[in-house]
Formats: sequence, structure tokens, C-alpha cells
Amino acid sequence: MKVRTSIAVDKRLLETVDKLSDKGDRSGFVEAALRFYIVQFVGHEQNAKDLEIINRRADDLNEEALDVLDYQVAL
Repeated sequence: MKVRTSIAVDKRLLETVDKLSDKGDRSGFVEAALRFYIVQFVGHEQNAKDLEIINRRADDLNEEALDVLDYQVAL
């Protein structure tokens, strides 16, 4: 469901949107830009959470990796 809204933006930014938008579809362009930004933002948040977990468990993970190396056969 689409909802009509109104926002205020810098005039030069809107001119750029108009130049870049396909066939003057300003709304479509802004919607696509917002979707892209949100996907990127959520992805960065998830990556930060994942990195925090990895860093918190780094010592255990490194110890496990060293243990696995003991099982490797020399070539």
C-alpha cells in the first residue's frame, strides 16, 4: 500500500533526483533510494553485531582452530 507524504529537501538535491530519475519518476527514484539505504543500514548493523560476537569469542575460536590443525595430515 502506498501512502502519500511530503518532505522538504535541498533544491539542488531535488534537481539531481529529477535528472537521474527514469522518465521523471521522482517518487519511484526516491523510494528506490530509500530501500537501498535501508538495506545497507540494516546490513551494517548486522555486520557490527556479528563482528562483536566474533571478537567476544575470538580466543575460543582460535583455540578450536589450533586444535583442528592437530588433526591435519602432513603432505
